[in-house]
Amino acid sequence: MKTKTMILLGCLLATSAHAEFRTWTRADGKTAEFELVSVSGEAGAKSGVFKMHNGRSVTLKASVFSDDDAKLLEEWKPAEATATAGAALPSVFDKLFDKNLLKLSGKSLQSCKDATKPRKYYLFYYTASWCGPCHKFTPSLVEFYNKNKDDSFELVLISSDRDEKAMTAYAAEMTMPWPQLRLSKVRQFKRDFKYPGGGIPNLVLTDLEGNLIKGSYEGQKYVGPHVVMQHLESLLKQ
Repeated sequence: MKTKTMILLGCLLATSAHAEFRTWTRADGKTAEFELVSVSGEAGAKSGVFKMHNGRSVTLKASVFSDDDAKLLEEWKPAEATATAGAALPSVFDKLFDKNLLKLSGKSLQSCKDATKPRKYYLFYYTASWCGPCHKFTPSLVEFYNKNKDDSFELVLISSDRDEKAMTAYAAEMTMPWPQLRLSKVRQFKRDFKYPGGGIPNLVLTDLEGNLIKGSYEGQKYVGPHVVMQHLESLLKQ
């Protein structure tokens, strides 16, 4: 990971300067000009999504920068980046999600062509129609989503149902407003993105790079999905 970061920074240093890009200083004193788009993570361990001159984006940790620039990244607020607010950013999930998200339309699940590509977070909901505790929790999650949904996050349901008929009935019963991953792609998602949790309901909050921010499991301890929901709510207020 360190080698990858050094290579990316090297690429940044090789690009030509643009007046609208701020100069950032690396811990070793070298500088690069690029634009900070968004910040994720908790205090003391934040990462920034930076736009490069060639239009690509890269995520770098505050720890790779000088003390002064690391502090700027830690203190960055979304209001300072209004020029890029609402812009779709790349994520590690894009390739799998492309054409594989479904959303409730009436009483059926249809291809979700307007799925939000969030600026900062993904919230994954592991659940199933046969899960009693899930039925108790889901209404509060629906309420949370409808109240707080903005372009900074998107929720994607990861089903443990055996067929799409059960998955569809569950979505209709709960009037789910979010997209969910096509059932045929769930196994691939779980293989590519391994997050804590052996049971459901399980909420997992990540950044766009797939890094875990908060989960319903802390090690082997189940703390529940409400903890994750509350954590995201606090992040959205920052």
